[in-house]
Order: sequence, then structure tokens, then C-alpha cells
Amino acid sequence: MTSADSSGGIAQLGDVDPVIHAPARLMIVTALYVVEGADFVFLQKQTGLTRGNLSSHLMKLEDAKYIAVDKKFVHRTPRTVIRLTYEGRAAFETYRRKMTDALKSLPG
Repeated sequence: MTSADSSGGIAQLGDVDPVIHAPARLMIVTALYVVEGADFVFLQKQTGLTRGNLSSHLMKLEDAKYIAVDKKFVHRTPRTVIRLTYEGRAAFETYRRKMTDALKSLPG
């Protein structure tokens, strides 16, 4: 492999987004990518995370501006709806492209 080859392929794995790359956050972002928005209970069921763990990871994604959290009441019941922001969707698309390119570069 030449030094020119290191600009692509698996070298891309070194600069994947660490906010998305954490397994729990990757599950959350992946689930949100295919829907317009999801409530907390849906995400909890999809990911298998505990309430506390899901809340913690949602805060990290919200701090990175990758998700928007809307808390409201529906028939006097609290409901939290989470959606990917434009920045979150773009970050996930970049992450997915880098991972796909890196994996495709592997021999065999």
C-alpha cells in the first residue's frame, strides 16, 4: 500500500464522528434516520436501552445539535418526540458514507 492509498479506505475510520460512532447513539440515530420523528418509548423499544441510558445518550446528541427534542402533553400525558435535525441527518450520511467506503476497501 502506498502513502497515497492511506487517504481513503480504512484510514477514513480514524475520523468518523465519535458522537455517532458510540454503539448506543448509532442505534438511536439509525432509528431516527428512517422516520420523521419518534417518541421516547419507541426509541427505548428499538434500542433496548434503559430510560436513564437513553436519556443520557439523547442529551449528548442534543448537545451536538444532531437531534431536537420536543416535550409536550397529549391528553394530559407527557410525550417526548425526538427528531434528527438537518445537522444530524448530514452527520449520519457522512458517517455512513465513510463506514461504507472503508468496508468496501477491504480485500475479499
